[in-house]
Amino acid sequence: MSFSIDDVTRRLNTRLKMRHLVLLLQIRQHGSLTRVAEHMATSQPAVTNALAEMESMFGAPLFDRTPRGMTPTALGNVVLARAQAMLHDLDHLARDIEAVVAGHATRVHVGVIPFVSGRTLAAAIRLTQSRLPQRVTMTIHEGTSDALLPQLRDHTLDIVIGRASSAVDVSQLRFEVLHQQKPRLIASRRLAARLARGKLDWEKLVELDWILGAPHTPIREQISDLFLHAGVAPPVPIVESYTSRLIGEMISTNENAVSIVPADIAEELVHFAGVAIVPYTLDWTLPPVAMFTRAGVLRDVDATFGQSLRELYQEAEKARG
Repeated sequence: MSFSIDDVTRRLNTRLKMRHLVLLLQIRQHGSLTRVAEHMATSQPAVTNALAEMESMFGAPLFDRTPRGMTPTALGNVVLARAQAMLHDLDHLARDIEAVVAGHATRVHVGVIPFVSGRTLAAAIRLTQSRLPQRVTMTIHEGTSDALLPQLRDHTLDIVIGRASSAVDVSQLRFEVLHQQKPRLIASRRLAARLARGKLDWEKLVELDWILGAPHTPIREQISDLFLHAGVAPPVPIVESYTSRLIGEMISTNENAVSIVPADIAEELVHFAGVAIVPYTLDWTLPPVAMFTRAGVLRDVDATFGQSLRELYQEAEKARG
């Protein structure tokens, strides 16, 4: 079997079909040709023959046959990753067609980490809509960077607004830093006024009712470090959440509740939840907010959204001086 690039490309162009990709993913999921045949309502010989046909296209086995079932080979893992991305692209094509038929230009899937300014995100969506000849359907997916970036690679998402850090795998991606968030302590207005009359005292702060994000996330770890650097064990929270509205409601109705959030989120909570910012000077090394896209040529709609987001963050930075 020839392994030249030209030969492999020719075989794929002339013989590969979408049903082959679906079958590969089914084999990975079920680990058994018998179960795949049952799931796809076909015969096992038909599945076996289809797999043999695919392996002949690629010139090597895609799965190892083991007593525990079918497991992907190194080549199989590469092909499966591409197959997943191609099928996601096909699904997005179908959704784009649906959007165009409905009078929209296309659909954009944006992954967003916790504590990205909702005001800025909404403004970016509005600005993008105004710059395109047809309406765009924007679908927002929330999650952590380590959960969202793999979805960007496999084409589930088009853009991710995440955090740029050394822990993030940026292979096959490009990114641009948008904003460095600073920490702010927030509390009810009455508690904030009382705290502001004294100096920053971590031993007293730890005794309050804390609302923090989930463990092992960048912001939670940064807040823990603030306490540890002051020689105080981090607080045990009464609530773990990154939901801004819940945080605002908990703090505005609990005279003993506090949280540390990024400054832009704190400002939003002041406006819609009636909380107050305690004027302490805090610092952390939280990784900056960044925009991630796949390497390669961007669609016009993705580039337009990215430009809108970039301009809004630049304007906000200028306003802060």
